[in-house]
Amino acid sequence: MLFDSKAIFEDQLEAVERTSRDRGTEYTDLSLLTDGLRAEREQGITIDVAYRYFATPRRKFIIADTPGHIQYTRNMVTGASTADLAIILIDARKGVLEQSRRHAFLTTLLRVPHLVLAVNKMDLVGYSQERFEEIKDEFTAFASKLNVADLTFIPISALNGDNVVSRSENMPWYLGTSLLHHLENVHIASDRNLVDVRFPVQYVIRPQRATDQAFHDYRGYAGQVAGGVLKPGDEVVHLPSGLTTRIASIDTFDGPVEEAFPPMSVTLRFEDDLDISRGDMIARPNNQPQVAQELEAMICWMADGLKLTPRSKLTIKHTTRTARAMVRDLHYRLDVNTLHRDEEATSLGLNEIGRVSLRITQPLFVDDYARNRLTGGFILVDEATNGTVGAGMVIDAR
Repeated sequence: MLFDSKAIFEDQLEAVERTSRDRGTEYTDLSLLTDGLRAEREQGITIDVAYRYFATPRRKFIIADTPGHIQYTRNMVTGASTADLAIILIDARKGVLEQSRRHAFLTTLLRVPHLVLAVNKMDLVGYSQERFEEIKDEFTAFASKLNVADLTFIPISALNGDNVVSRSENMPWYLGTSLLHHLENVHIASDRNLVDVRFPVQYVIRPQRATDQAFHDYRGYAGQVAGGVLKPGDEVVHLPSGLTTRIASIDTFDGPVEEAFPPMSVTLRFEDDLDISRGDMIARPNNQPQVAQELEAMICWMADGLKLTPRSKLTIKHTTRTARAMVRDLHYRLDVNTLHRDEEATSLGLNEIGRVSLRITQPLFVDDYARNRLTGGFILVDEATNGTVGAGMVIDAR
């Protein structure tokens, strides 16, 4: 797709062609564009998440090439956590594999709004419509067990460019669009929560410049809008105090704006002087997040050599708020291949996923992950090493 959309620089393409010749490949192996690690190129697999940027006249894109092997589940979770759309590649010869089911489950677990099943290598099955329909029916049956909001099937041949950027003449039976056309036109504006106003305060801007009267009394609260639409004059509530005020103005680097919405980074100024600091939350008086110190969450454990067990003590980072947390209970460990729940499990190891109860030392302002991915997600940090050991998605809070 990068090649056909002319998004590859000449020096990058020359390097890929040279490496392909050195490896004895008869064709230019474009997978080398995202397989940057030496181990990835040697083994022909994806290990780490690789990000590539490109744009078309209609839209800008960030591609996150994530690994599929179960050994690198944490990398897959990292890449999918911020995605608007996921593309799952299926080998037309092999059909829906265990790995394909695992990918689909992880994307739905992380609430990726749009899912595209790209049936690749159609040239190796003679561009067979029957084979495509078989795979489509098999995956649809599996997806019925998952919470898939938008599912699209596209038959492609990445090597020959069939249905990647332009429609293929080899598959006249396929009446849908090409992959790039679908990416350019899929509707994502309504995927973000524009109803529940959520503004985690990241930084207090208080210049106090004695030489500049315009900023001498300036007090602004900077952060990224996590939900809803904010406008000057709107009544808002500050958490945890519960005090209400109105927005005086919304400032940005380019000047004041009339409204702010996700994922804009802005500075809010209020009509009243309130005691607001990093980690606090701005919301609507009649639409507030849950103020909770006990969480039920799905956890993907990312630590190698350290296990999550009941009574484990960790640091939790949720939006801009940091607190200490203790694992109260591990309800079950989930097999991402079979979706079996192991209720006898006593710990979570590297790349394992399970449902956990957490007790937090101070209140967090949360929503269910299904409602808001920003205020419903968090990370867990090891207090000893300060390394990220887990990623969590809130299911329930109290």
